Amino acid sequence: MNKDLADIQINDLDSIDGSKLALKVNILSGEFTEWIKANASHIRRLVQQNGVILLRGLPIQGSRKLEKVLEMIFNKELLDYTYRSTPRTKMRGRIYTSSEYHPDETILLHNENAYSNKWPMNIAFFCIKKAEFGGTTPIADSRAVYDSIPIGVREEFEARNLLYVRNYGEIDLPWFEVFQTQSKTEVEAFCKKNHIQLEWKGKNGLRTKQINSACYFHPVTKEKLWFNQAHMFHTSSLREDVRKNLLNVVEYENLPRNVYYGDGSTIEDNIIHTIRNAYQENQISPGWTEGDLLLLDNMLYAHGRQPYKGSRKILTGMAGTMGIDNPELQLNENEVAK
Repeated sequence: MNKDLADIQINDLDSIDGSKLALKVNILSGEFTEWIKANASHIRRLVQQNGVILLRGLPIQGSRKLEKVLEMIFNKELLDYTYRSTPRTKMRGRIYTSSEYHPDETILLHNENAYSNKWPMNIAFFCIKKAEFGGTTPIADSRAVYDSIPIGVREEFEARNLLYVRNYGEIDLPWFEVFQTQSKTEVEAFCKKNHIQLEWKGKNGLRTKQINSACYFHPVTKEKLWFNQAHMFHTSSLREDVRKNLLNVVEYENLPRNVYYGDGSTIEDNIIHTIRNAYQENQISPGWTEGDLLLLDNMLYAHGRQPYKGSRKILTGMAGTMGIDNPELQLNENEVAK
């Protein structure tokens, strides 16, 4: 049991898949409120130093309590989840269920909202109920992913940028769920503010296009990161049978989501396969135990979800907005971390 985290250092954490990661806490429910008040800053320090920490044995009851705990740890109000790409249920406060894709599906490793020009700096996952089988939340260090991708691929992506295309309708999430509004005027204002090209299609369809970078420097560590969702938006992320069935229904340009080089040219399947392999090579897979709280620097660590069987309930909250207009994301050679 660790009641005082003031002296806890990264080397004191338990290793998972060779990475210092976990800390058993096991605080009694009656002691928890005072414990989190006393230790929130120490937990925040560990996340800042390590990029990730898995606290085990926390008696957090309910989404409202979880929201308060995360706001103390991150020292910021939690964020609403807008411009979303996956179905979720909003709980009390600004706590959401984790992505509600079918349990048979794998959610690839990714950094939250890395397809956007704004994203949360911190994300947390709390285990209410672990799955009977599977359902882990693997993570991967974005620095290691960058280093694992061949230099030629990195240079191509960094030079050409990425064009994300989304078509909202009956096949994927409807636009009013993505943007969390029924107002087309509000969607248009959001897109204008965030440099997203917008085109209304038919009676109630929408297509958006947005160009973003493939890599950024971390604003604190100054390290180069692989930070995009090309491998998720690319059509090769679909099972071959699903891709063929979709293309029997819609034209290629009308697929629910796709990604191109910034000039609109096609990204080859084998390039995306190489990128997925880089994530796989750096994957860490901590298993869930009820009462686990996984805290991530969203730029330093990607996360995903493995298929599962049985009921599973993981809650999530996000804090701290970062965006492409922040000059710390673009550094010159003298400022790059060695």
